[in-house]
Amino acid sequence: MPEAQVVPINRDEPDRCRAVTVRGQPCRNRAVEGSMFCRIHQPSSGSRAPTGGLPPSLGSLAEGDVTDIFEFLRRRMRGEYEIDVFGFDRELTELLLPLIRPLVRSYFRVDVIGNERIPSTGPALLAANHAGTIPLDGVVLRGVVWEHEPHRHVRELVADLGFTIPFFSQVVRKTGATVACVEDTMRLLKAGELVAVFPEGFKGVGKRFKERYRLQRFGRGGFVEVAMQARAPIVPVAIVGSEETYPMVANLRPLARLLGLPYFPITAQFPLLGPLGLLPIPSKWVIEFCEPVETAHLPEDAASDPMAVFEVTDQVRQSIQRTLLKNLRLRRSILG
Repeated sequence: MPEAQVVPINRDEPDRCRAVTVRGQPCRNRAVEGSMFCRIHQPSSGSRAPTGGLPPSLGSLAEGDVTDIFEFLRRRMRGEYEIDVFGFDRELTELLLPLIRPLVRSYFRVDVIGNERIPSTGPALLAANHAGTIPLDGVVLRGVVWEHEPHRHVRELVADLGFTIPFFSQVVRKTGATVACVEDTMRLLKAGELVAVFPEGFKGVGKRFKERYRLQRFGRGGFVEVAMQARAPIVPVAIVGSEETYPMVANLRPLARLLGLPYFPITAQFPLLGPLGLLPIPSKWVIEFCEPVETAHLPEDAASDPMAVFEVTDQVRQSIQRTLLKNLRLRRSILG
């Protein structure tokens, strides 16, 4: 096992663990009080730590050995882990994130443009188009950001309906999502988080295939108001490829109303192919992070000015729509 390494103390986060994972990234867990390391990276009892008091084994659980995994399970069963006020479980999320990698790299073969525009520090709002019947775009976006900024986690804003679905609601909460409301969004931005919003909402994800890549209305610009109040930049994100994963050819509205759903889709795969209809078409994806729209220079009362909010909202929308059309022309076919 390679000798452990230690990272210098970050003056902004002095209570963070000072270990380095096997992926070469600083551990983001909180250090145990009176120690330089989190519970994962503490020296094992009865073992001799390497020179400098470093723990004998380091590494993310996804790439660790059996001992790491058993230690992880032991601590989970004993409740020895941390979550934030929203229910976000960083350790569990970093265990699950590598599972997204094959989806991003091999299945959808995502090309990323403008990843240098993903803020490495500080608050920011990622505003993306939403599509695909089943919203895989949120999962893929999270995987893409994690690939390029491993120390940052996308905190997605999810509609109320998402928190009424058994099991799914627990997963999204544990992995960092929260209810799409002004209060939660502001609190996340004030804490310096990277927040993802899909302004089209169900209108985007539930539109028919013939309307693909036509952005729906962005509501009343609530996400812009919050960004203005938090003085956070808005990064428009254009996602090409999500529209073709589950092409919706019809919407059974009477059945949707009966079940209390925003739509009930008939896709090219479902119900014709039965359970296989849940498998997404392996379309070719292109995700571009556009030029950020800064809000820090705007007057402090800009968030209460409907015209100022509309102008910024329209700027974000036009940036996404223009970029979608550009990348659609460059893509050779749906399958790439």
